Amino acid sequence: MRKILLLTTLLLIFSTSTKAQRIVENLNKGWSFTPGWELLNDGSGNKLINIPHTWNLDALSGKADYKRMLGNYLREMSIPKEWQNTKKIYLKFKGVNESAEVYVNGKRVGSHSGGYTAFGFDITQYINFGSNNLLWVRVSNVQDLNIMPLVGDFNIYGGIYRDVELIVTPTIHISQGDYASSGIKVTTTSINNQRAKLTISAKIDGVAGRGGDVEMIIRNSDGAIVDSTYRRIKFDMRGQSDVVWGANIDEPRLWNGTIDPHLYSVDIVINSASAASKNSAKKINIEKDSLREYFGVRSFEVNERNEFILNGEPYQLRGVTRHQDVAMLGNAIYPQNHRQDIKLMEEMGVNAVRLTHYPQDKYFIELCDRAGIIVWSEIPFVGPGRYRDTGFNDSDEFKENGTQQLMELIEQQYNNPSVMFWGLFNELTQRGVDPSGYVKMLNTLAKNEDPHRLTVAASNQDGELNFITDLIGFNQYIGWSGAGMPRNIEGWATSVRRDFPRLKVALSEYGAGGSIYQHQDSTIKPVANSYWHPEEWQTLFHEQYWKTINSKHQFWGTFISSMFDWGSAYRTEGDRPGINDQGLVTFDRAVKKDAFYFYKANWNKNDPFVYITGRRFYERNNKKQTIKVFSTCDEVTLTINDSTIKMVKNDGYGTFVFENCTLKQGINVIEALSTEGYYDRIEVELL
Repeated sequence: MRKILLLTTLLLIFSTSTKAQRIVENLNKGWSFTPGWELLNDGSGNKLINIPHTWNLDALSGKADYKRMLGNYLREMSIPKEWQNTKKIYLKFKGVNESAEVYVNGKRVGSHSGGYTAFGFDITQYINFGSNNLLWVRVSNVQDLNIMPLVGDFNIYGGIYRDVELIVTPTIHISQGDYASSGIKVTTTSINNQRAKLTISAKIDGVAGRGGDVEMIIRNSDGAIVDSTYRRIKFDMRGQSDVVWGANIDEPRLWNGTIDPHLYSVDIVINSASAASKNSAKKINIEKDSLREYFGVRSFEVNERNEFILNGEPYQLRGVTRHQDVAMLGNAIYPQNHRQDIKLMEEMGVNAVRLTHYPQDKYFIELCDRAGIIVWSEIPFVGPGRYRDTGFNDSDEFKENGTQQLMELIEQQYNNPSVMFWGLFNELTQRGVDPSGYVKMLNTLAKNEDPHRLTVAASNQDGELNFITDLIGFNQYIGWSGAGMPRNIEGWATSVRRDFPRLKVALSEYGAGGSIYQHQDSTIKPVANSYWHPEEWQTLFHEQYWKTINSKHQFWGTFISSMFDWGSAYRTEGDRPGINDQGLVTFDRAVKKDAFYFYKANWNKNDPFVYITGRRFYERNNKKQTIKVFSTCDEVTLTINDSTIKMVKNDGYGTFVFENCTLKQGINVIEALSTEGYYDRIEVELL
């Protein structure tokens, strides 16, 4: 349905001109950086850099006391004279870790505390129009007991590590001040096969007493308009107007995970009139501001049987966790790094991701929207884990900071259909000062701000904390850092479901370390905090966990920790310090470990392959070997040195085991061939 209100006829009888809509300029290039508190007048301490940038590559070498300090970033920017009195000038930072003070031309604009959410400032009044302007950002990652997180099994990299933008708008424009969100919200209020009902709201900033016309246009992925409407607005004494529309989509195409991640778009277009000059009353400028947001239409829940339901159907969440850092770069990564991560996740068949343990780049969230990967997004309220601290400081400042970061998370990711869970904490403890009262407050805030999503937390202990959020996940490492063997996960899961039948439980983390340089013939459980993390144990761990997970269906979702190795300077284990090697892919994304292919065989049946495990276990001492193959195929034949061993059928979990294989002295060629023609080959040497 298209509702059209005629524009005021006054605008039609004067000559008009249309000014360009908003300008978004990337400011990543051309910065100088100086470490420390003081700037030298001669600039001799400055180093030319580009954004993204971090000063903490020292953390990647396992230096536990990596630099927690202050750094200075400076950049000049030229602002045209003609923008004076006609434009609003904003700065937007998409991520600065962990606190920032922003100055323009020596004057303080504002500050922000919290390293993982975007923030911005209106800098119009600080600008020297028609000349260069000096932008100065003082950044600190010094531990502050009033800023989340206090601890964590990850590095608190310092720096401006996500994009910086200059946003130029007309004086009447979609607001930039709503927790650095787009200023637009799309909410699905009801949905069935015939119709989806939406509420679309926009915050608009302008000039008190003035007005304008606002158009809302919804399009499907083909660009066809499915609903639109005009609205005349007038600004209040504060120069603000909140506009709300009801909208309908007939026969909606649902955002349906990896099956069909369909996206709609909504355009908000503002037209406002102003005289071109004092001497030309009959010449009218039409100022135009427009912004497009993408969204999806879907329903989801976790039912009383502890099943995740997407659009009315059970949907098994095959999830991983992800930290936002990469070898040699730290957290100062580029769009291509995000795209590479998504491609690797898609190849393995991932359909859900828990973004541990902080809000991650909006660009990555948008990639999840397009890929159909369901997102658990969380604030950095991180408990002690292996550390001595509690992760919670019972100060007003700390609690206000956590509230701010939760509001920023919700407002900035509100329209992303992939985001279905708001995570409120990870591994908090109730020893010392009990954080449960504060968690209850955060849960109430999240439900008030966004009643359409589910709240969740990740726990590793018993207690009241497990019963506050809508859902709970448990971080469980039985068979790795926890006691017992991987097969014992079944007994633990059964007891939790039996003892707490109404608790909606996920496996929020599970995994084991795996070094691509360390190997063993036997399956002896290593010590998790030692320097011995053989890849074969990681593979066995995941085989046993997934068989229990898939056959018992005891969790609404499961999340491997982790998809990728990540930096943790406090770690002194595995093949080198400073790395948590629980990833299924190496820190540099160069090597997919054996366990990656086990999950690919189970999760991605649309990409047929054959893969021989142990290919990095080159030098062998035992003449008799068990060879294992992962494949999506039905039957695989193994050949060693051109001699056929035998054909083995798929065990239902993409696994083919060939026992008592005999190697000859020296180099051995091992080949695997499926009946469908898929092939793999490795070489090993018997010493």
